[in-house]
Amino acid sequence: MQAELAYPAHTPMIRLLNVAADQFAQELARRVTAAGFGDIRPGHGCVFGNIDPENGSRLTEIAERANMTKQSVGEVTSDLEQRGYLERVSDPSDGRAKIIRLTGQGREAYALGRRLIDELEGEWAVRYGDERMVALREALEAVTAQRLGALPV
Repeated sequence: MQAELAYPAHTPMIRLLNVAADQFAQELARRVTAAGFGDIRPGHGCVFGNIDPENGSRLTEIAERANMTKQSVGEVTSDLEQRGYLERVSDPSDGRAKIIRLTGQGREAYALGRRLIDELEGEWAVRYGDERMVALREALEAVTAQRLGALPV
């Protein structure tokens, strides 16, 4: 006996979150490219969004924050290193470990990304209403509080 498949009466939340995140990410990528960083791809966000911008981070920390494998984040890190955005330096607290940190070019790209994200959030507040965006942010912060509590801001 086959289970009956019913089309949901409303769009599942996972779909809404994915579509909204995709729209935001696509517009961010467009603006990053327009600002002269055409070699930065959305996939690089797993590093830029999870690295400590001041002190750098270990690969394992970035991977954990990004909820990705160390190998996947390692590939992105190597790509960004080859492009001049990152460097690997010895960890002063453990000579065997490496710290991944932003180069001057990486800090510039990071700052641009943060500024563009703030601009996009502001535009969404105008488009969809301040109250809705505040409520959305509060709800998402509550949902993600446990996981994001250790991330750099």
